[in-house]
Amino acid sequence: MNVLVFDIETVPDTVTGSRLYGLEGLDDDSIAKAMFTKRLQKTGGSDFLPLHLHKVVAISAVLRSGNQIKVWSLGTETSSEKELITRFYDGIDRFSPTLVSWNGGGFDLPVLHYRSLVHGIDARRYWDNGEDDREFKFNNYLSRYHWRHTDLMDILASFNLRAAAPLDEVAMMLGFPGKLGMNGGAVWDTFLEGNVKAIRDYCETDVLNTYLVFLRWELVRGNLNQQSYDQECRLVRTWLTEANQGHFNQFLEEWQYVSEVDDNNDGE
Repeated sequence: MNVLVFDIETVPDTVTGSRLYGLEGLDDDSIAKAMFTKRLQKTGGSDFLPLHLHKVVAISAVLRSGNQIKVWSLGTETSSEKELITRFYDGIDRFSPTLVSWNGGGFDLPVLHYRSLVHGIDARRYWDNGEDDREFKFNNYLSRYHWRHTDLMDILASFNLRAAAPLDEVAMMLGFPGKLGMNGGAVWDTFLEGNVKAIRDYCETDVLNTYLVFLRWELVRGNLNQQSYDQECRLVRTWLTEANQGHFNQFLEEWQYVSEVDDNNDGE
């Protein structure tokens, strides 16, 4: 089975914001500030933009296929949004993977839906619900309760938003590094600075956390035994060590990996 764990990073869609709010002639930073302010006024407590006003600047992934694993960000630092999203859907066409995300159903995938509309991107395999492949009628990427897209946040919360937890806290609870380098709120400022590499590095560590939580979930639901779980963790560590990149080295240093699952976290 091919498993593709993914995560996206976004910035305000200032082109649409300018159109919606009559902000033509302003620079991107000024448009974004106006968008944040209008959102805060509307919600009374949050300036987090509605999903159709996000623009994708990074998509990172862990691909587990055959005996191999790979961690990377799609495209390059100068790739257009259209290229990034096209590569994402091309990967689905090629591998038909099980998609794994953290809140992908609530954020990442809807954003990708809207942005694929903007660019007119062909994503027919992703949208198939049985017309082309009969198997997709019973297990597709679109249904919340199908397994072809596994939204770990949703599943672990029993599809109850009141029980949902942040990836960072769940990862750290399990001895994984959690967020490194920045947080989502810093992406826009980092983007304005032109430091797309830092955003891609941050996204890659987030997707690594998601994959490690996924492995632990595979253990507790019986798809992995303790030995195979340990083997999968070692495979990740070996890949990161051989990659020898700064953010991966930091991830390894902060990963509190032990050969057996911790049974001492009993609150005492």
